[in-house]
Amino acid sequence: MMRHRFALGNGVGPLVVCLALAAPCGVRAEDLDGVWRTDGYGYLLEIDGKHLRAFESTAVSCIPAWTAVRTDRKVDGVEAVFRQEMAPVDVLISVGPSPGSRYFGMLGDASRMVCRRLPRRPDLTTRPADTPQNNFEVFWTTYAEHYPFFALRGVNWKAVRDKYEPRIKADMKPEELFAVMKEMIEPLHDAHTFLRARAINKQFRGERPDPSPLGPKDFDGITAIIKKYLQDGGHTTANSRIRYGKLNDAVGYLRIEGFAGYTETFDFEEGTKALEAALDHALEGADKWHGLVIDVRVNGGGSDVYGVMVASRLASHEYLAFAKKTLMAPGDPLVFTPLQETQVRPSRRAHFHGPIVLLTGRHSVSAAETFTMALMGRKPAVTRMGENTQGVFSDVLGRRLPNGWRFGLPNEIFVTESGKAFDGPGIPPDIKVPVFLKEDLEKGRDGGIEKALQLLMEK
Repeated sequence: MMRHRFALGNGVGPLVVCLALAAPCGVRAEDLDGVWRTDGYGYLLEIDGKHLRAFESTAVSCIPAWTAVRTDRKVDGVEAVFRQEMAPVDVLISVGPSPGSRYFGMLGDASRMVCRRLPRRPDLTTRPADTPQNNFEVFWTTYAEHYPFFALRGVNWKAVRDKYEPRIKADMKPEELFAVMKEMIEPLHDAHTFLRARAINKQFRGERPDPSPLGPKDFDGITAIIKKYLQDGGHTTANSRIRYGKLNDAVGYLRIEGFAGYTETFDFEEGTKALEAALDHALEGADKWHGLVIDVRVNGGGSDVYGVMVASRLASHEYLAFAKKTLMAPGDPLVFTPLQETQVRPSRRAHFHGPIVLLTGRHSVSAAETFTMALMGRKPAVTRMGENTQGVFSDVLGRRLPNGWRFGLPNEIFVTESGKAFDGPGIPPDIKVPVFLKEDLEKGRDGGIEKALQLLMEK
């Protein structure tokens, strides 16, 4: 159900770069030649003329990730555009914050990576052999170097190594190795961790314990119930990811089921057009509304940029949506990159500046949570109603093991203007309302919508 935002090299989703930079276009290819290391993220990038090779690097490994070829595409503020060879994604390189550095990223996320040219070419051939011990070593080291939440999650990662390393044997079966790795990260209860081994048809994704889990039939039932509250059942658009309508003649309703997938191709720029068109329709005539209910109680995430786009339709002034930092180095204290800020800027297209109730819950995940954070600085204030969000904000750093298995983990922290983060417990509501109780689903009622509508009509 959940859709996440991924850092480079995972083949699932794109990373975005902000393009408002005063940088020349058309820089000669040889000006970028060499090997570059990212601040945090653990990437090495080798550029040789028109070719770019990316590697996932740790203290014990250097594993090829993906390749790209330079294109002739011109983008304002961007020095060079490379096209990934295995996916229709453009890699953008721009002038960095200091001499010898560059900003590096792709369309789809609200920040950039900083990379720095290395004075000497490192050994890029240190891919460990495919043995249980080497796979264990790369897995453990990647978490040790990039996971910032061990203290928050109450896990001693060195103790985890001491416990599980003796179980790693040269002749162990892949299924046994998978079981060990799963046991290592399962206690984190982190919905932005995963392990996938297609060769043996095994996969695992972390999650926060849910005392009242919902099944596929429950989610289908939720949609049917919501339609009953909307005049004429409402409307769907943007590849059925958005439902909108009126709860009564004075209150609008906007349900966003994800911040991705607005087109069949998942192309970010095409998705942007689809989302903007959907919001134009959803907010048509909104200047006459008394209130608006926005529903992200079932939203598995996607692109932070899309969430900020929605927030811009609700903003009457510019303010900070959120800022984020990336783990640079483990230790005590942890070392992070400087904060990168993302602003909400009012849109001139169809918009709504009146009272808003935002419905959230445990199935509000990832970009649904950064969207919630992006509404916290709005004036007049948005009333959050429901339950705490899931509590995972970072992009998912996708990684490979020597045996080809894929895994992922968060390595960033999102904060508000006051510096507050909500990883772990999630963003709390202003007004607590149980979300999708079993008895409500059986009765065909939605207590959240009813309470939100009551509150708005009282204003």
